[in-house]
Amino acid sequence: MTYPLRKPGQATLSDHRAAHRPFASHKVDFAAAAVLERSPGIPKLSVRDVSLSYATNSGPRLTALKNINLQVQPGEFLCVVGPSGCGKSTLLHLIAGLHQQTSGEVLVDNAPVQGPGTDRILIFQELGLFPWLTVAQNVEFGMRMKGVSKSDRQARVRDYLRLVHLQQFSDSYTHQLSGGMRQRVALARALATEPDVLLMDEPFAALDAQTRDMLHDELERIWAETGRTIIFVTHNVREAVRLGDRIVLLTFRPGQVKREYEVDLQRPRHLEDVRVAGKAREILDDLREEINKSLEEEYGLEANA
Repeated sequence: MTYPLRKPGQATLSDHRAAHRPFASHKVDFAAAAVLERSPGIPKLSVRDVSLSYATNSGPRLTALKNINLQVQPGEFLCVVGPSGCGKSTLLHLIAGLHQQTSGEVLVDNAPVQGPGTDRILIFQELGLFPWLTVAQNVEFGMRMKGVSKSDRQARVRDYLRLVHLQQFSDSYTHQLSGGMRQRVALARALATEPDVLLMDEPFAALDAQTRDMLHDELERIWAETGRTIIFVTHNVREAVRLGDRIVLLTFRPGQVKREYEVDLQRPRHLEDVRVAGKAREILDDLREEINKSLEEEYGLEANA
């Protein structure tokens, strides 16, 4: 099984592990992932001077995002944080091609994004699994839409269910699974279409703490084994430090890049690590300033109502 991450001739994490049986071991070489996927070259994703505004019922246009500039390298795990209403999810939708920005451009491999594409898959918090399909049929669905042959679909389903440790539940229906298991089905379905970029919009927000911790471990392992580029939106700063190579903090509306933070902590990480908590505190100091701005606007509007 191959993972097409870059153009021919470029080294990938999958090439590094080609001699090994896929998914056979849980011992992941995070150091190798960090070195191989940070080589300079064409960014996997570029957001250039992107702004988005739209009309409102009250009359004046609302600017949701303003002059966003961002580059994401192949294989990078980027987390985006910010106060409610700052445009985090909107930014993912623009990258996914679900909406069109008012100005600026979004590029993948230096090619402009002109709509949805199978090179970018967005996982919503709601998951969108089909309850009338089995686990295997849910994972297979995107490949069917792409016209992948039946034999290839079956092979990929087996591989990706094994990757998320759900092969024994292939014939189960989603209502028979726990919340964490359904989240893993959604992840397997997204990965099975072999996208270059995985966009994740607060995928673990509704889960209990124990399940969320387990899925952090799973996602980090899958990211390291497949070499996918991940852009992960979250309200939880400690979660962002736990998972990300880099964290982008957006301001309150209109959303702009306030600051970027490199997370140079050794992997694997854990939420309770002192280093993780310390880095999260640093970011929270900046985030609280933006949260206060949002509260001031909200209470100001209530006072004038």
